[in-house]
Formats: sequence, C-alpha cells, structure tokens
Amino acid sequence: MRHRDEKITMLGRELELLMSERQTLLQVVGASAALIASLDSSLLPEGAVKSADLVASRINALPDETLRDALAAVHAEIEEEERAVST
Repeated sequence: MRHRDEKITMLGRELELLMSERQTLLQVVGASAALIASLDSSLLPEGAVKSADLVASRINALPDETLRDALAAVHAEIEEEERAVST
C-alpha cells in the first residue's frame, strides 16, 4: 500500500510540474502571437522575417482554444481578422 501511495504522490508532483510548464509555454506563445501580430514585415530585416514567419506558422497551427488560452495567459487580444498571423 505504501508503494502505491508513493506512486500516486509522485504522479501528482509530475502533473503539477507539467501544468506549470504548460502555463509558461502558454505565456511564451501568447506573447509571441501578440508580437507577431503587431509586426510590419516590410520593416524587418530578411533574417527576422524568416524567423517571424516560422513563429507565425507554428502559432497558426495551434488549435483555437490553445491560442485563446495563450493570449489569456498574457492578457493579450488579437483582432479576429489578425488570427491568421502572417508576416
């Protein structure tokens, strides 16, 4: 019984760690989405445009619910027509 309790405790800690990491990743994604949405690609150096495009394509691949969670994590809003983040 003790071994089972230890496993349950260990799984609980792992779940807490994963949830904390998820929150951090949501904050990074939310901040990145807000940044990318505000960029004017015509003013960026070519290398930055490529990086912004890579970030934008990964953000666009996220499910809508995940993107909403990410934006909420940083208290950011992106207008609906800007949902297709592009540079």
